[in-house]
Amino acid sequence: FEAQAAMEAQRGREDVKLPPVLHIVVVGFHHKKGCQVEFSYPPLLPDESHDSGGLPEQWRYLPFLALPDGAHNYQEDTVYFHLPPLSAEMKCVYGVSCYRQIEAKALKVRLADVTRETVQKSVCVLSRVPLYGLLQAKLQLITHAYFEEKDFSQIDILKELYEHMNGSLRGSTLEGSQVYLGLSPRDLILHFRHKVLILFKLILLEKKVLFYVSPVNRLVGALMTVLSLFPGMIEHGLADSSHYRPKSSLSEEPGGGGAEPAAAVTTPSIEEFVSVSATDIAELVGEEPPPPTGEGEGEGGDSHLLKPPSRPSPDSSESDWETLDPSVLEEAAAAAAAGGEKGAEHPETFDPEPGIPITSQPQAVGGQGGVVQGLVSGLEEDRYGLPLPVFTKGYLCLPYMALQQHHLLSDVTVRGFVAGATNILFRQQRHLSDAIVDVEEARIQIQDPELRRLLALTTADLRFADYLLKHVTENREDVFLDGTGWEGGDEWIRAQFTLYLHTLLSSTLHQDSERLLADYGAPFTAAWKITHNYRVWQSNRHQAMTEITPGHPFQGQYSVADVKLRLSHSVQNSERGKKIGNAMMSTSRNVVQTGKAVGQSVGGALTSAKSAMSSWFSTLATPALQLKDTSLGSCG
Repeated sequence: FEAQAAMEAQRGREDVKLPPVLHIVVVGFHHKKGCQVEFSYPPLLPDESHDSGGLPEQWRYLPFLALPDGAHNYQEDTVYFHLPPLSAEMKCVYGVSCYRQIEAKALKVRLADVTRETVQKSVCVLSRVPLYGLLQAKLQLITHAYFEEKDFSQIDILKELYEHMNGSLRGSTLEGSQVYLGLSPRDLILHFRHKVLILFKLILLEKKVLFYVSPVNRLVGALMTVLSLFPGMIEHGLADSSHYRPKSSLSEEPGGGGAEPAAAVTTPSIEEFVSVSATDIAELVGEEPPPPTGEGEGEGGDSHLLKPPSRPSPDSSESDWETLDPSVLEEAAAAAAAGGEKGAEHPETFDPEPGIPITSQPQAVGGQGGVVQGLVSGLEEDRYGLPLPVFTKGYLCLPYMALQQHHLLSDVTVRGFVAGATNILFRQQRHLSDAIVDVEEARIQIQDPELRRLLALTTADLRFADYLLKHVTENREDVFLDGTGWEGGDEWIRAQFTLYLHTLLSSTLHQDSERLLADYGAPFTAAWKITHNYRVWQSNRHQAMTEITPGHPFQGQYSVADVKLRLSHSVQNSERGKKIGNAMMSTSRNVVQTGKAVGQSVGGALTSAKSAMSSWFSTLATPALQLKDTSLGSCG
């Protein structure tokens, strides 16, 4: 209790020192220097002026994140990005950037360095709170007004934005309606269909997942919507998701030469936050045998402070798909003691109050209490131990990655990532990612056959995905729903994934866990149990889990509908199934053409046969629209 009180006091002091919004920044594109900071309020460096362009060393990628690659192809765009903390007392810095371009001839005041036909700028908010949609809504209005002035020296509106945002956000709480603004699981399921569950499992396995699409607003929207399916993840689970090491020099990076003088300004040392990542990875890589549940508690008991680095929670680096350089052990050994001290205090990214529901709970699971500091994860957790500590210990969440950050994909201190990119170079280097998610095509590309086997959906999983798709599709045309209703709405979808995760966790604690976990996929659960996030969760007792009934929500006896569902899934996803489907459709077209050539009577018969075949195929392709409620009655 004394440790908890100390944490609360430290958190209160931190909230006084740091406002919710840290900086308002304007980034522009210079024809010679490239992307550069043109204005910041307050200044990014304390001893510099608002227009100095100086950058802390840890934030040297800020200009390239705020003004994304290929932005000139769009009139406007929105970017979500994460920046590393500047000190051990800080957590992830959440960035939202609104980009626009305007014709140079339309400017009232045209500076001498404006030599191109268009002027490209982004207005950014750097915040301690993960309210992406809310910040975006406010920022878009101000960015529009700022450009309408046609005089970029008029910065009073930006200073007013800083004061207004801090005034409205200070002292408020992280609630679902604010956190999830602009994130629509309904649209995600309509686009990705059952593959949403594959993405969900992929992140649970802490794999290297790269999302790819243009423009950036579609990219970050899809990525963050997937994360919003994890209970509490956006509110409290991303606090340690951006602890990475910037390159020591920008000379190797494309387009970095122009901003180098500014980035080289004296900045706070990054040794502390880098050593967290290196030390944590070293601890995890160094552990060969899986520790018992109580081992982590024993080591943590000799300290009155909460410090995740002191707990040897193993991660997925022990499995055959992780390859980390053992040399990191020697590099991090000297920093282990310092890493323990600096990891002692974990001021929270926001100001929670007891009794805040993280997400709507299905059935009678509602009424969960407030969040508390996790003794092992270092994150704010609810009574069920959620969010799972996925984005910790060197597992990164980067909604948008600039080309200058490409080295992070192969950085030895980065054990995995969920990242978004628009540059084709990221997609071409497939060996650096376990899975590439093509958002445009709703396709998940996985090269490793073993990983594909782990992610194969069970019959119960297919029922669950079909249940979601059926409800979302049925309510698609409801003009009164608009994603805000309950059944089939955004919150309802999140509640279903919360139930899925709750029952999965509860099943691992049951005496008959092997039978119960088979419905989730025995290979998947076996791989998940050796991940960092599961071992940290399992190392603590979570009394609220006794309220959860173990077992897959859609477990039950097989039926004819399941056979149809499995066949449809195989046809839609396997390469052989796709070829068969294409061949059937091609044959159908040829039959119609032949029927027309032979004559009306024969053509009518063949057309009728074609219709029957197409009807049969469509029945397989869209079982979600035709399955009866009774087929799932025994499962739900």
